[in-house]
Amino acid sequence: MISGANTGTARSFSIAGLVLLLGFLSLYPMGMLFYGSVHSTPPGMAGEFNFDGYRAIFSGDNGKVLVNTVGISLVKTVLSILLAVLLAWIIARTDTPGRGVLEVLITLPFFIPPILTATAWGMLGNPQVGSLNLVWKWVTGDEQPLINVFSYGGVIWHMMQYSTPFLFLFIVEAFRSMDPALEESSRMSGASRWQTFRHVTLALMLPVTTSAFILSFIRGIESFESPIFFGTPAGIEVLTTSIYNAINHRGTPDYQGATALGFFAMALMFLLVIWQWRVLHGRSFQTVTGKGYSPGVMKLGRLRWVTFAICVAFFVATVALPVGQLFVSSFFKFFGFYQLDMLTLDNYRAVMDNREFWNAAGNTMILGLAGASATMVLGGIVAYITARTHWRGRRLIEVLAWLPWMMPGMVLGIGFLWGFAMLPRAIPIYGTLWALLLAYMALGTPVAVRVMSGAYAQLSYDLEECSRVHGGSWWQTFWRILVALAWPSFAVGWVLVFFGILRELSASILLYSAGTEVVSVVMLKMWSGGTPEQVSVIGLMMMGLVLVFRWVQLVLIKKRISTL
Repeated sequence: MISGANTGTARSFSIAGLVLLLGFLSLYPMGMLFYGSVHSTPPGMAGEFNFDGYRAIFSGDNGKVLVNTVGISLVKTVLSILLAVLLAWIIARTDTPGRGVLEVLITLPFFIPPILTATAWGMLGNPQVGSLNLVWKWVTGDEQPLINVFSYGGVIWHMMQYSTPFLFLFIVEAFRSMDPALEESSRMSGASRWQTFRHVTLALMLPVTTSAFILSFIRGIESFESPIFFGTPAGIEVLTTSIYNAINHRGTPDYQGATALGFFAMALMFLLVIWQWRVLHGRSFQTVTGKGYSPGVMKLGRLRWVTFAICVAFFVATVALPVGQLFVSSFFKFFGFYQLDMLTLDNYRAVMDNREFWNAAGNTMILGLAGASATMVLGGIVAYITARTHWRGRRLIEVLAWLPWMMPGMVLGIGFLWGFAMLPRAIPIYGTLWALLLAYMALGTPVAVRVMSGAYAQLSYDLEECSRVHGGSWWQTFWRILVALAWPSFAVGWVLVFFGILRELSASILLYSAGTEVVSVVMLKMWSGGTPEQVSVIGLMMMGLVLVFRWVQLVLIKKRISTL
């Protein structure tokens, strides 16, 4: 009895500790975000409470910012989903050659940190000395640039490079799982291929495409790298850059205005999520029946080489061209001046001698390894409680774990900025690596929970019962049974979270201090400081790391599938 009481007490304390941790990662920055939005002075300073920050949101300038944000995200999402549907259809439903390899190439841009391709496209599409414009001028003799990435089009194009493979990952599986008999019935009834595709295929995929559309739209509103690189030089401001500029690029930082704008953005995210739930409520995703079938593959004849070329062209535009630009620029003194006498290894020497970069690289690896590990353990525990127990309050734990998903990295960064500054001096988190680690954990927890929930759903409850009958504690059962059996999913989730930390910039740019910079922050500072050639060197090093981890992830996925 005493042992049982002690176990129950320990379990209660563990659950309370988990709720406090999740609350600190979600509710605390949200609460401090609201506090900062009505406080007239910067964090840590005495002031008064008012609603001046919210009044400023509806001024003329901020109105334009909101229109830019929504408009750019909407156009980007529409174009991306059209392209993603085309690519997914090619890979899943046609006899295009090399579909397996093409699928890997199409998804690769999603795993490349946006700052890498932003740097590359800043050199490819520069209207004066961009590589593509120089080639265009050499071929045609036309003095007018072919493209100018410092424009609305440049912002949208760069955002599409990440949203298209993101949407593709959703849609391609829906194409694969759809019973082709439904389409065959339409054709037998006299409908053309286009009518069948429009009225049957797309109609059956509406729940998936709607969900993907809303997710992509939300991610567009959160975007920071594309607007800061290509929008700022053209005078284009969106929510994230407006928040960043209000704090970092004004004589007197406007913390209240930036925080109010951040809280408004979070409220907008919340409304979009509610809209998503309402749109998808009652929808059926069942395109797979109990009848045996094999996915239909359309014979394209000679057109299969056209679809092959479309997939290759996407890979070239989103991966090969940017990586090629980084490689070329790393060997020249100045990008855009590609004469033989400009060849040099000085950029590599400068990076190797750059102590700030190596310090940032060390910080990034520490935060990536520790953050991914801690986040996956936390996500695994949350997923276990919400998916495999009947404990009261598990829905509260689930909501707390998912709340950061509604906060853009920039907004979460402001919330933590206020939150860490307001903590007692006995808890010195502000200005340390702990500040970045906690922010990364908050941003990565929803991903970890989703991955582990799917893995646990495949495991029988008998496994846990056997462990408990033989004297195993809850922790032993969780770690040695569930995590051991679900380790491929755990590893895949770990890589995904690590990628997220590696590419994160929006929260990092607000929470870093001297000595706690990460690689993405250093790259942005070097780009702003006029050394894009050295940024190219760092970009190539990061790209190598991305390829290694992507290869590891694909190996783990293949092994996981082979064991099912």
